[in-house]
Amino acid sequence: MRGKKRVIKVGNVPVKSREQIEGIRESGKINTMVLDFVEEHIKAGISTQEIDDWVRKVTADNGAICAPYHYEGFPKSVCTSVNSVICHGIPSKDEILKEGDIINVDVSTIYKGYFSDASRMFCIGNVSADKKRLVKTAKEAIQVGLMEVKPFAPLGNMGHAIHMYAKSQGYTVVEEIGGHGVGLEFHEDPFVSYVSPKGSGPVMVPGMVFTIEPMINMGSPEFYVDAKNGWTVYTEDGMPSAQWEVTVAVMDDGYEVLTY
Repeated sequence: MRGKKRVIKVGNVPVKSREQIEGIRESGKINTMVLDFVEEHIKAGISTQEIDDWVRKVTADNGAICAPYHYEGFPKSVCTSVNSVICHGIPSKDEILKEGDIINVDVSTIYKGYFSDASRMFCIGNVSADKKRLVKTAKEAIQVGLMEVKPFAPLGNMGHAIHMYAKSQGYTVVEEIGGHGVGLEFHEDPFVSYVSPKGSGPVMVPGMVFTIEPMINMGSPEFYVDAKNGWTVYTEDGMPSAQWEVTVAVMDDGYEVLTY
């Protein structure tokens, strides 16, 4: 655990050692396993609370902890964001998935003190062509961003590439909510913008670990937060939103995706 405690920073950004990246990698394996389980079982007719139950059980069965649970007061173990919910949807026994829904399931795991984070989109039954295209574009945006993850390149290059790609497909990108550093804590520096100018932001150095998780909207990028629960973020115009997320480490020779 000596490597876990020793934190090297470039500016405010933690730079992980090889040992620490290995710890995040192991956490990421469990995180990916949990999402695989959800993918195998999700269908119309289940509640989002059932997804929370699955995530909690599979995580615990593998000796890990669900990072969102009680994080800054969040009441559940996973975020489930359906249709016009951009992020931070709270699982409920009263929210039943139906044919035509799209849902983002965002899983975050702590294993032996190391944090990992990823999310996937799922299409429930027969989904409209418009929603399918949105989900596909959001997934492609991750790959566009990964192509810009290079040692000593500006982080803003990634956000700029994602923004331009989403725009070219006729979509918008949420500006105020973005990715984050992760690994030794749930949320670390840097903030990862997906509307950043090319050449902006901190330089990506080997050992940086962060999430790529652009939120792509079918309509306006504007949003509002649920006034009752203080967490759930909705598109202002009620149009669908889609998001995929990976945890990525900057390596000496490029990058490594640690969660899928």
